[in-house]
Amino acid sequence: MNSFVPLSVPSFMGRELEYVTEAITTGWVSTAGNYVTMFEEQFAKYAKTDKAVACQSGTAALHLAFIACGIGVGDLVIAPTLTFIASINPISYVGAAPIFMDCDDFLCLDVDKIEKYLLKECINLNGTMYDIKTNKPVKAILAVHVFGNCVDMERLMLVAREYGLLVIEDAAEAVGSFFSSGIYSGCMAGTIGDIGIYSFNGNKIMTTGGGGMIVSRDTAKIERVKHLSTQAKANELYFEHDEIGYNYRMTNLQAALGVAQLEQLEGFIKIKKNNYFEYKNLGVSLLAFNENIRPNYWFFSHITEYRDDLIHYLAENKIQARPIWKLNHLHDMYKNCSTYDIKNAIMYYEKIVNIPCSSNLNNDELKYVAYIIKQYT
Repeated sequence: MNSFVPLSVPSFMGRELEYVTEAITTGWVSTAGNYVTMFEEQFAKYAKTDKAVACQSGTAALHLAFIACGIGVGDLVIAPTLTFIASINPISYVGAAPIFMDCDDFLCLDVDKIEKYLLKECINLNGTMYDIKTNKPVKAILAVHVFGNCVDMERLMLVAREYGLLVIEDAAEAVGSFFSSGIYSGCMAGTIGDIGIYSFNGNKIMTTGGGGMIVSRDTAKIERVKHLSTQAKANELYFEHDEIGYNYRMTNLQAALGVAQLEQLEGFIKIKKNNYFEYKNLGVSLLAFNENIRPNYWFFSHITEYRDDLIHYLAENKIQARPIWKLNHLHDMYKNCSTYDIKNAIMYYEKIVNIPCSSNLNNDELKYVAYIIKQYT
């Protein structure tokens, strides 16, 4: 194999050039334009939710989601230590702090441990849960759906409602994943909690280059995030603003890409599913997806005792691979935050190597990657 095999890159096989060219030739390239509205409406229909708000990144979407949920200074948010730091930083943006939680065997939040934490480490005072050690209120759970897998939302929502907590869903990596059994059968990841977000970064299953989306069945929340995303304009003509807003609106150029990519999303998922099982047929062990979901098969996680050596060996053979993220409770800026019984996440951090999984990965490249992995192991 003479060419380099990347980890995860975008695939432009549809009408991307046509739509972006139209946006440019009509002059609508900034945050106003038909494609922004079109993308929001089509994504809302795909996700089976009433309304969606497009913004400039998944991080911006999370920031707005926390504000809309009233999370602020001194509040605590139960959050995974095993996730990209972009999921965690917006907690800090609003002056709150994370309580880092362990993961299950699908790399998502361990709901059993969340329930134990709330039962043993917290106290209910007038309907609000307080962390006993810090005497701070626990207001929400950040449910991150990792690599296209999904948090056990049926159990998580039961726990959240029992203890009076809001649920913010970070489905940045799970666009297209949905539940195939249980009370949420047919529901898309991101649409079950109080508010949900998605990311369309360049390495995601569908991309707008950068970009994000916010959904909620709560009309007040979704109207608030749209208002905040456009600088909180109370009167556009006279530049009047009624609160501190943000320049978070998605551009028409990004949205044009998004419309074209959304048209192909189910096709991308089919390709990635086929590639996932082809790797397994060729003898490459991969982390399983939860049986009660239809995943989007975004990332393929190989488990090995030789993480760093394998990554270097693959690089020597022109194959890009990556470990999972450094656990967030180990970062300097978060090392003083509370943690609860983190064990599984440490084990997976030490053993996972993510291997090439692009939707335009061809069969020769896939077989080559599998061959090199098997040759090493």
